[in-house]
Amino acid sequence: MKAIGYQHAHALPDVLANNQVSDPAGSLQGITLPMPTAIGHDILVEVKAISVNPVDTKIRQHQSAQDGEWKVLGWDAVGTVKAVGDEVSLFSVGDRVWYAGDLSRSGSNAQYQLVDERITSLAPVSLSDAEAAALPLTTITAWEMLFDRLEVQRSEHIEGNKPAILIIGAAGGVGSIMVQLARQLTDLTVIGTASRPETTAWLEQLGAHHVINHRNPLSEELQTIGFDNVDYVVILNNTDEHYSEIIKSLKPQGKFGLIDDPKNLDAMPLKLKSLSLHWELMFTRSLFQTHDMIKQHQLLGEVARLIDNGELKTTLGNNLGAINADNLRKAHQLIESQTAKGKIVLEGF
Repeated sequence: MKAIGYQHAHALPDVLANNQVSDPAGSLQGITLPMPTAIGHDILVEVKAISVNPVDTKIRQHQSAQDGEWKVLGWDAVGTVKAVGDEVSLFSVGDRVWYAGDLSRSGSNAQYQLVDERITSLAPVSLSDAEAAALPLTTITAWEMLFDRLEVQRSEHIEGNKPAILIIGAAGGVGSIMVQLARQLTDLTVIGTASRPETTAWLEQLGAHHVINHRNPLSEELQTIGFDNVDYVVILNNTDEHYSEIIKSLKPQGKFGLIDDPKNLDAMPLKLKSLSLHWELMFTRSLFQTHDMIKQHQLLGEVARLIDNGELKTTLGNNLGAINADNLRKAHQLIESQTAKGKIVLEGF
């Protein structure tokens, strides 16, 4: 089967005038791998579309393949079930599915991929493959952060003053779906941050009640829209840069969630306000084979229903074309620029 992989951890190579890379052997490249076989709870999926996430770029930079092997990235896919393991009960051959996969296994940058049925669901029928591929990883991350980590309550139709959430870096993949989930499923006042007119407009279209500029002090920006502080803050990148302003902006006994990897995180400043700290990694359940792995199957299924009911929409921002090494390098470059709006998708081999 066709796949795109690499052998040695690396930065993106220079691209020459003829669109060739300066060191193709050290970069993402097209390869051929054996066809995998489904056993146990695994289903074998023929991959139709994928999206690219920051985790792809981080692993490419820091993790090499085992000697003599290839590292295949990719943790978002839509495809068709071609075979099922002997313990599979949730899917049949021919089902159209979507999933984010398992960080410890070979990824979706391949024609065929094995994935555990318990972290997979039927894809929304109202979306194209590319539109659906934009969503699984970021949706699981946003859902688990809101409802599992921060324990935000589903909508209770609260009257009067409603709790508020500040989502920093909200125009990216996770933020784009988190804004929608918070607006559609909770009573929260949703405040997103963006720094460009196009990303501000994007968040307004997705349902943010307010959009402020994270280039300025967050506490001052909140005051301009009438908020002294908020109940929840979720930061999706650059935690180091905003940490002191986050603490200033949270109410006493507020909750702070993050998904990135700050170099240093001193928890002591959280004590005075009794702030709680919540880290989210959507791969935890699959990495540790937790007893509640199937919750990811269930939440993806519920999100598919919400999409097909018109309550949520795709966060596809840029379709770069076919799944090949050149387009994947372009996608990684765009991710690393931190200027992407929504999700970057590739479709078809």
